[in-house]
Amino acid sequence: MEFEAAFKRLEEILEKMQTENPSLDESIRLYEEADKLIQLSSKNLAKAEKKIETIMKNRDSGLELDHNQQPILTNFEA
Repeated sequence: MEFEAAFKRLEEILEKMQTENPSLDESIRLYEEADKLIQLSSKNLAKAEKKIETIMKNRDSGLELDHNQQPILTNFEA
C-alpha cells in the first residue's frame, strides 16, 4: 500500500472513531488496523528518506557507505 493511501485510510479511521461511536470490538479492530498502517507508513518514510539521502550524496559525490555497502544516513530530526 502506498503512503498516500495508508494516510487516507488512517484519516477515515480517525473520523469514524470520533463521529460514529463504534462498539468496543469495532474500536479494537480499527485500532489494530491503524497500528498496522502506521507501521507501514513509517517503513515507507524511512525508505524514502534513504533514497533522498542517496540522491543528495551522489549529487555531491559525497556518498559514504557502511561495511554492508549501505549509505550512511544522517538523522534529520531536531
